[in-house]
Amino acid sequence: MTAYAIGNLHPKPVLDEEVLTYMERIQDTLDPFGGRFLVHGAPAREVREGSWPGAVVVIAFPAYDNARAWYDSDAYQALIPLRTRHMPGDVLLVDGVPDGYEASATAALLRASA
Repeated sequence: MTAYAIGNLHPKPVLDEEVLTYMERIQDTLDPFGGRFLVHGAPAREVREGSWPGAVVVIAFPAYDNARAWYDSDAYQALIPLRTRHMPGDVLLVDGVPDGYEASATAALLRASA
């Protein structure tokens, strides 16, 4: 099942050299784990509910174990400070849903267990 690394990052108006180096090197850390960008640094075009300050990053992986192994890898751990020193934010790893997923089936299970 596909898993995702999702970031809500808060870039400064001027990108630091370290952030540019991070951007130049990140793909090499993703490749061994099958990671690929779906969204990279895009601001929200519309915030329909709540607030969403910052830029969105979404990276897809073949499975959760791949996402975790990428994040924990020595190669990526070495890059993290290049970003975090200049671009704070939140990063999380989440599982996707299986093919054919229906929210109504999940609702039915929740109703049955209540």
